[in-house]
Amino acid sequence: MLLKYPIVYQIRRNPVKFFTPILGLIFLWVFLIQDKSTKKPNSPYSYKSKVFGKKNDWIPRNLPADHISHYDLNKLASTPMAAYNKERVLILTPMAKFHQGYWDNLLSLTYPRSLIELGFIFPRTQEGDEALKNLERQVKKIQNPKNKIEERFAKVVILRQEHESLKSQNEKDRHAFKVQKERRSQMATARNSLLFTTIGPYTSWVLWLDSDIVETPPTLIQDLASHDKPVIAANCFQRYTDDNNSPAIRPYDFNNWIESDEGLRIASTLGDDDIIVEGYSEIATYRPLMGHFYDENGDPKTEMPLDGVGGTCLMVKADVHRDGAMFPNFPFYHLIETEGFAKMAKRLGYDVFGLPNYLVYHYNE
Repeated sequence: MLLKYPIVYQIRRNPVKFFTPILGLIFLWVFLIQDKSTKKPNSPYSYKSKVFGKKNDWIPRNLPADHISHYDLNKLASTPMAAYNKERVLILTPMAKFHQGYWDNLLSLTYPRSLIELGFIFPRTQEGDEALKNLERQVKKIQNPKNKIEERFAKVVILRQEHESLKSQNEKDRHAFKVQKERRSQMATARNSLLFTTIGPYTSWVLWLDSDIVETPPTLIQDLASHDKPVIAANCFQRYTDDNNSPAIRPYDFNNWIESDEGLRIASTLGDDDIIVEGYSEIATYRPLMGHFYDENGDPKTEMPLDGVGGTCLMVKADVHRDGAMFPNFPFYHLIETEGFAKMAKRLGYDVFGLPNYLVYHYNE
């Protein structure tokens, strides 16, 4: 019995020793154990990525510590019957300006929206800020949880690019010959950032669709997939009014081409850091351009092999990108961006094709 008193006495004289373990447990609970899933996760990237139509707007999402996802890519296919086989399509668009015609056309596509993911990347410019606001307004209308699932896209990801962009996005400024190397290098970096951020282990097809494309057939995805080609490009034209005030069309994208002997000869004379850009009188390669092969009475399913492609409307099997075909932002065999991508895809053993009689239309400024 006598042993009890010293113990009680010590407790009264040193209450800190009694409360210290309790305070330690509280500290562990608040700062180490408590679930922080409601906080924005730290990211090695300085840009923010939003996923619309999901409960948590921030990615990557926190997963249980023991969570493991299994994906068998051997079972992932890119087939001519993409819609029937419920193949997921990722539509990617670098966007400096928002055109309502682009968005309206996107909504008119007949491919099931539940199988479509959208990805956008915007430059940090005043025009880019305005375009972002306009797109977000449209996206929120479609991705509203009150809408039916079949009316919403599977996912929408919006990115802001960190690297520099041309300040002016006017057509005459961005297509000036003197800025092409800089502009296309910036575009290649943006495309790669967008691609590597959004492609998933369930993606079968990647459709690159420029924000200036305001008119396509509603069956665009099904039509391009039906050719079952690793890389295939539509022919981009532009509507305009001719000198007689009559509606007319003209070719717009001159980056879809077949290599020529003159093009190879010019390349052999260039330095390592020099590039060839197609469609400019400053460098006459005499390459056959797909835009000049359009036949208004021809079969829209007609195919032609290509050596260079543009990015206005380009369908790519996802495995081509997974195997390493990206958009070089540096001279690659004297090519850059989309034309460099075609060269890289071919070096990896993939065939590249175009559809000279299958038209999509570019916005006319």
